[in-house]
Amino acid sequence: MIHKERLTATLEGDFVVFLIGMRINKPWLIHKWFPVAQAMPRMLKELGQQPDLGLLHAEMWFSRTIILVQYWRSMEQLLAYAKNKDAVHLPAWRAFNKAIGTDGSVGIWHETYRASAGNYENVYVNMPPFGLGKAGLLQPATGGRQSASGRLNGGRGGPD
Repeated sequence: MIHKERLTATLEGDFVVFLIGMRINKPWLIHKWFPVAQAMPRMLKELGQQPDLGLLHAEMWFSRTIILVQYWRSMEQLLAYAKNKDAVHLPAWRAFNKAIGTDGSVGIWHETYRASAGNYENVYVNMPPFGLGKAGLLQPATGGRQSASGRLNGGRGGPD
């Protein structure tokens, strides 16, 4: 459903934004990149079935470079999942290193950011719930939340 009004999203407490992806460097080597591409949906399924692991929401985009934006409740939960021997991630990581390693056929990457109240802002106009708006609480971007600086000041207003 498209929300036509200006909205902003908040999330109670600190959280983590985790960007992760892969790049297909040699598209003709399907046997190299296809298993890597298949691993992330399995992880997302596992995380979706076990909300206590800490994943709040994820959005994915596909092209030669696949990008996934994830919102996590805490850094500790993200790191615990990454190291969990019983979860899908660790075997997939080991399989990548064994099959591809540093041969250059497939690139993988991630970036991790901690976010806390007053240190992030967002706005959505004519959008369905998206990104942090799906992970957190959407509310009208009015009053003190009308400008980016106002949203950064917790809705207390501020210069545009």
